[in-house]
Amino acid sequence: MPVDPGREAMLTVGSWACTATGRLTDMVSVLIADDQSMVRSGLAMVLTAEGDIEVIGEARDGGEAIRMARELQPDVVLMDIRMPGMDGIKATRMLAGRDVADRQTVVMLTTFDADEYVYEALRAGAVGFVLKDSDPDTLLEGVRAAANGTGLIDPAVTRQVVERFSLMPDGYEPTPPVELERLTERERDVFAELVRGASNSEIAERLYVEASTVKTHVAHVLRKLGLRDRVEAVIYAYEHRLVRPGPHPVGGDEVHPSA
Repeated sequence: MPVDPGREAMLTVGSWACTATGRLTDMVSVLIADDQSMVRSGLAMVLTAEGDIEVIGEARDGGEAIRMARELQPDVVLMDIRMPGMDGIKATRMLAGRDVADRQTVVMLTTFDADEYVYEALRAGAVGFVLKDSDPDTLLEGVRAAANGTGLIDPAVTRQVVERFSLMPDGYEPTPPVELERLTERERDVFAELVRGASNSEIAERLYVEASTVKTHVAHVLRKLGLRDRVEAVIYAYEHRLVRPGPHPVGGDEVHPSA
């Protein structure tokens, strides 16, 4: 890709980028998978303009995305949901599903008219969603969050999960998972905030603790419950009916982590 002469000079060594001033930054490698060449080009332009993100490949369908992801090992795969041949959901399941030994980080690209696929994509292993018509800052936030291991939970995506479980029979009451007993009282508090989509800083403010303490609690919660990231935590909470639609001052859902 041609270098923009107006951008700060960059030298890349391994996974690090060094600016002309000598500042080192982590480089985030991204593979884009979308069947539309104009979409791929537009996304690549936005991502590479930042200097700390490099696009190392572009795939036209799910099958090509799998082959390239396994070969190139990107930090993040930006995957369109709808593609001819193998779609993004099946490709995501093969790259990031729970039974995959070396799971890759996948962020889904979607549009409002594809919302019916949100739940299936989350179950397939996606760590976040970015709308195709999002502004550049949202796209960059989603990619960076995924690369940092936090994922990006859009409130609209959370609502889709709620609606998915609202269709279950009224009498459906899953057995409370025994692993919840492993959580301390404070970890349960953090878990309740986490599944509403709160960031570490928001949780810290609400629980009157330091953000670094919250980060430690989140890591313990995910490890004890056998979850990879915040998105899986949301799915886990709704699947076990630990979160129920209803009035609540935060996020509109009532959380029962001690159920």
